[in-house]
Amino acid sequence: MTVEKYNLGARWFHWTLAILVILNLASGLLHEPLEDVIQLMTVHKSIGLIILLVTIGRIVWRLRWTKPPLPGSISPLERMAASATHLAFYALMLIMPLTGWIFSSAGKYPLSFFGLFLWPKLPISKDGPLAGPAHEGHEILGWLMLALVVLHIAAALRHHFLLKDGILRRML
Repeated sequence: MTVEKYNLGARWFHWTLAILVILNLASGLLHEPLEDVIQLMTVHKSIGLIILLVTIGRIVWRLRWTKPPLPGSISPLERMAASATHLAFYALMLIMPLTGWIFSSAGKYPLSFFGLFLWPKLPISKDGPLAGPAHEGHEILGWLMLALVVLHIAAALRHHFLLKDGILRRML
């Protein structure tokens, strides 16, 4: 089955964000058992800021360039699920870095971008009304992101190996 691929820019954004999100999920889950938590969290926060910026670029790209149509074999329910999943990814890739930035701004450590320069802190107090909910929200959204990534990979593999409908090849 021949399918129309996403353009090169869309594929670059997809795979760049996929790698960054998976790296940050791993560092977010593994930071407590590791000894050098501060170094790992510096990397985690830096990648989070990159995710925020690249996601903004991805949204601008998506508004400028249309995506290829789904094959006619995709049911209306699957189309709705795909749209909802993509919307959830965009929302999480914006909200998670913002919640991280909010509660990190309330912390005692500087926001170092890979040790190259300091990222500005937001005017958030440790005892203010935003720091705690932002931290809790960040953790909950992290688990939601992990579930969404697993679901997305499972759906792509289902399309490729079971349905053989070319959906996965559109992004390769």
